[in-house]
Amino acid sequence: MNSSSPGSGVTIVGSANIDIVYGVERIPGPGETLLASSAARYPGGKGLNQTVAAARAGAPTTFIGAVGHDEFGEELLATLTDDQIDTSLLRRSTRATGQAFIMVDANAENAIVVSPGANADVTALTDSDRACLQSTGVLLMQLEIPLDTVREAAAVAHAARATVMLNAAPAHALPAQLLADLDVLIVNEHEACLIGASDDLATASATLAALVPRVIVTLGAAGCALYEDGAEVGRVAAPRVAAVDTTGAGDTFCGAFAAAISDGAAYGDAAEFATHAAALSVQALGAVPSIPVRAAIEEARA
Repeated sequence: MNSSSPGSGVTIVGSANIDIVYGVERIPGPGETLLASSAARYPGGKGLNQTVAAARAGAPTTFIGAVGHDEFGEELLATLTDDQIDTSLLRRSTRATGQAFIMVDANAENAIVVSPGANADVTALTDSDRACLQSTGVLLMQLEIPLDTVREAAAVAHAARATVMLNAAPAHALPAQLLADLDVLIVNEHEACLIGASDDLATASATLAALVPRVIVTLGAAGCALYEDGAEVGRVAAPRVAAVDTTGAGDTFCGAFAAAISDGAAYGDAAEFATHAAALSVQALGAVPSIPVRAAIEEARA
């Protein structure tokens, strides 16, 4: 784990989408058509969600991503600006702004299909991007943008002694050099098993924990498991709440955790802070609208 980082704040390199959310009784099977009970449009994308979560949790936050020159792009730019996020490194693409089509069932579970659009243009870091990564305290990334960009950003930030975090979603194999540049890997149960190459969660988690200094496995309503130096070091229980929409819970956790670490919180305390943030987020519809502010998180922890 990098220590004594000279940087400050949180920088997110990642995706930005418009989410089209359909409420359904259950997730349809192959070849099946269902009528939705509701439809709504929200700002989204894992990168943007985590950026908003970090900002609302109190961290000075910068977003490096891309949106199109279209109505959706303007909407996402306004969302970032409203939360006082630094958008000076946001790319404007000739491609359409990314879109995600989300079904949320009666049990608050979801299924998601993403059309990346402009997110495919988050490539080849600029000199300004590199300067930002060399001065940040925490870098947080996901896998909805080109992997080469994730690898490059991790290497730049790691060399500058920032704390480098990756939320490995959507899950796929991770290059050895990327793993070597990470300080924190955050995955859910499904992602842990895919990347850790085992159907047994404990085995998969142990495999990942041997590769990255700190690994967090989020467990939904059960909270999260914390690994450090190759071993499980604790668990954080989630508060019991009535879930309405779990779509943004993982992203809220990641952004809030990054903000807490950037503020100097200890590992376990940051995870507990993030768990309460995620629990608040599942109680409202929409990934971005449901993300809580710091005061609400602190009140929930009291």
